[in-house]
Amino acid sequence: MTAKHTTHTQSKVGYWQLVAANANFRNLWFGQIVSLLGDWFNLIASAALIGQLTQSGLAVGTLFVVRTLAPFLLSPVAGVAADRYNRKHILIAADLTRAVVVFGFLFVRDPGDVWLLYTLTAVQLGLSAFFFPARNAILPDITAPEEVGAANALSSATWSVMLALGAALGGLVSGTWGIYPAFVIDGITFLLSAYFIARVVLTHRPHEGAGDKSILAAFNQYADGLRYLHQNIDIFVITVHKAINALFLSYGFQVVQVAIAQEIFVYGKEGGLSLGAMFAIAGVGTGIGPIIIRYFTGDDGPQLRWAIAGGYLIGGVGLLLTAPLSSFGMVLFGTALRSFGGGMVWVFSTQLLLQAVPGSVRGRVFATEFMFFYLGSAIASTVVGGALDLLSISGVIWWMAGLSLLPVLFWSGWLMRRKVH
Repeated sequence: MTAKHTTHTQSKVGYWQLVAANANFRNLWFGQIVSLLGDWFNLIASAALIGQLTQSGLAVGTLFVVRTLAPFLLSPVAGVAADRYNRKHILIAADLTRAVVVFGFLFVRDPGDVWLLYTLTAVQLGLSAFFFPARNAILPDITAPEEVGAANALSSATWSVMLALGAALGGLVSGTWGIYPAFVIDGITFLLSAYFIARVVLTHRPHEGAGDKSILAAFNQYADGLRYLHQNIDIFVITVHKAINALFLSYGFQVVQVAIAQEIFVYGKEGGLSLGAMFAIAGVGTGIGPIIIRYFTGDDGPQLRWAIAGGYLIGGVGLLLTAPLSSFGMVLFGTALRSFGGGMVWVFSTQLLLQAVPGSVRGRVFATEFMFFYLGSAIASTVVGGALDLLSISGVIWWMAGLSLLPVLFWSGWLMRRKVH
């Protein structure tokens, strides 16, 4: 299999026109809204709870490692499932099962229960490994070609808006009433998400090889997906951008944010308000970055590629502004700028894959992309969590800011080598 050349595709459909006219996308979008609201409630509550129970930066880092290691291990299976089975049914099953799992967080009450928090987190995020690749892969199945760009941008902006709203509300709830109400809200949102996704009308068309349900066939299908990436190096390079973003800009900084909220700028109970504010402002930056820049790039492949390089650079500047920890306002501004750039990397790499990867292998490519992302996130969480026990918080951020130049240089060099204009 060979990749289609990514050509200029100017979006012909506006965001609100898409929501109004496409009922399938609208229901998928509504499900995303409520589910992500609960996800960010859960993250804020889990991070605050583990920090409160252990008082350890490494323990908080371990939580983020668990959040990434489980989906990393399951991504190959999830990719095959997304190409073999009805993607709508995968989404509903993942939502219903996660609803049951998150209610288990209510039983984590003292330091001896930390193992349960890690276990439930692993199960929840393992199920997410099936959800997110299937959700990305289903977009071209329920939208017209001219709607894909708007659907991807709106979905990504929604992720960011709900990060802002969910993190702010999660921080407010955790900082005012305590941690456990956030877990209840998360479970309810998964049930609502399943309801909306059930309203999506999708005709399942099994792809080649889907009739053979054996384990060997599944292994061969995943191997076919890897061969596709091997034969299309440019597509392979695009799939690693989310992992690079996690390594240098986003995921390690999430661990740093917990330390900032609990040790430097402590607002609300256990720093819940300040932690929620930092996640919220990150959501604002992640949301508006791709929307603003896409106004200038459209869905033109070469422009999106160069915009990714710009995203890395902007994110690095945000880290530089944050590192001195001079004031909470400057921390929020630097966080917004860092996430502005990171959002560009995330959204534009997804759009390039949606435009170039054929439907028959799309699920496996997105699952592999998320596998790389989870691996990068786990590495970043481990390194940053350990560094926080050895260095000052400011020192860790300075190191992150310096290292953020590496993806700018490497990706720009790749584009110039391929003469992308």
